[in-house]
This record gives sequence, C-alpha cells and structure tokens, in this order.
Amino acid sequence: MDIPAGLTESAFFKLLGCRLHSLETGVAQVALGLEPQLRNRGGKLHGGALFSLVDIAMGLACSSTHGFDQQSATIECKINYIRAVSDGEVMCTARVIHPGRRTLVVEADVMQGDKLVAKAQGTFAVL
Repeated sequence: MDIPAGLTESAFFKLLGCRLHSLETGVAQVALGLEPQLRNRGGKLHGGALFSLVDIAMGLACSSTHGFDQQSATIECKINYIRAVSDGEVMCTARVIHPGRRTLVVEADVMQGDKLVAKAQGTFAVL
C-alpha cells in the first residue's frame, strides 16, 4: 500500500509510543509496549492507553479502506472485553467488517502473544 509520508503516525500515536506493524486495505496492526508512563496506579496498562491504541488502529484500518485523502471520525467505540496487562507488548489488529460509503464498522482484537487482552467494536463516519 502506497501511503504519503506522515499520514500513518500522528503526534498522539508517537506520544503513546505506538508502532505500526502492518497496514493493508481494511486491516491495521499497531503495537504498544508497556512503558512506565502508560501504567495505572496498580502498575497495569492504563485503560485509556489501551482504548487509544484500539481507536488508533481502527482509524488506520478505516483510512486504508476509504483512502488517506479523506478523513473519518469515531462515532462509537466500545471495548467488550478487557484483561489486565502487567508487562511486555500488546498488538491491536483492527479490521473493517462493513465498508459503507458514509460509515464503516470495525472490529479489533488486542493480543499479548496468544492471549486475548481486549475485544472492541467501533463505528466511524467518513467526513
């Protein structure tokens, strides 16, 4: 996939420490390591960081579907399952399951190795 420079990594993407693993039409994989600044008071991966990872991966999957020349906005994003993460790295794989002209429906799984960390669903509007 040929993507203009700078369109896959926002300032927030970099601030969190995300790493783009792969990007194909309708599918994005984004990794996030558990760094000290991403921990909650209990020492686990903060839920906000996990949610942001999911939203970033879903947004990239949408952009790879409708084109990076268009923008999309999150209408709804919900995490249906979540498990605590104490160390290592997690990988979010987001897939567009309904590529409509005006809205896209996306599913995402966050894995740590072979263990499921989170499952999410989202709806995005093409602007």
